[in-house]
Amino acid sequence: MNTTPTKSIGAPTDVLALVTATSPWSPAAVAGASLAADFDARLSGCYIDPGLRMLHGGEPEPSVLALLIDPPHENPEDHASFIALARDAGVHRASWIVTRAGIAQTTRQLGAWHDLIVIERDMVDEAVAFDVLGEALLTCRTPCLLLPPSWHGPIRPERVALAWNGSIESIRAIHAALPFLHRASDVVLLDGEAPAYDDEQERAPRFDPAAYLINHGIKARVRRVHAAPSEAGAALLREVEATKAKLLVMGAYGHSRVRERVLGGATRHILQHVNVPILMQH
Repeated sequence: MNTTPTKSIGAPTDVLALVTATSPWSPAAVAGASLAADFDARLSGCYIDPGLRMLHGGEPEPSVLALLIDPPHENPEDHASFIALARDAGVHRASWIVTRAGIAQTTRQLGAWHDLIVIERDMVDEAVAFDVLGEALLTCRTPCLLLPPSWHGPIRPERVALAWNGSIESIRAIHAALPFLHRASDVVLLDGEAPAYDDEQERAPRFDPAAYLINHGIKARVRRVHAAPSEAGAALLREVEATKAKLLVMGAYGHSRVRERVLGGATRHILQHVNVPILMQH
């Protein structure tokens, strides 16, 4: 088992949960509270009105938006109830926010002073989920933990799968996952085919994920994954199921979002089909 002090080096100090319901509390609120307690972090709950969750690709001006929906207002009872939820989970530093912007704009702004964002995968309709969540992942610059549909309860990642394909996005994701890896009893490195490097990358120092993990006191099993780029998502999903991982760590959008959409990339496939939480970073 990997061992670590109570407060891991690099552990998040500010956790943000995007809340979709208050009675009862939505999965992101519960999971966010458990993570903040585990990491001794501050917790922010941010409620996003259903009418705002669908916005993407350039949000309307506030004057136009005001004509479409009633501007959300903070409910003092929700504020007090969220503070109580956090306290019951063992979190003693919590705050409550009601946003008046869409998901991407909200995560981009709040991500500037948070270390981890907890998001419910089904907080938006399936038809636009890839566009809305994809925009948020691409622009917020903060590690995001996406909860699969129908998720309930806290996050307990005893077994973690790391998706490695040589991209800068997968390096960032592995780095962001260190606090989770220190608490895991089993870490599996899914070593995929590294992409071709351009001239600039070819001259830069190479990243060795296995050596990096060892240097951080993390023992990982390595499983080689062979798959064509078009099958990468399905192959990764099979490995997650085979290893019985409770958390998947992967980079988001190794290509531009337009190319991901055309190719049906791994990011999209995983977002649509995986049934465990995913820690992603672009």
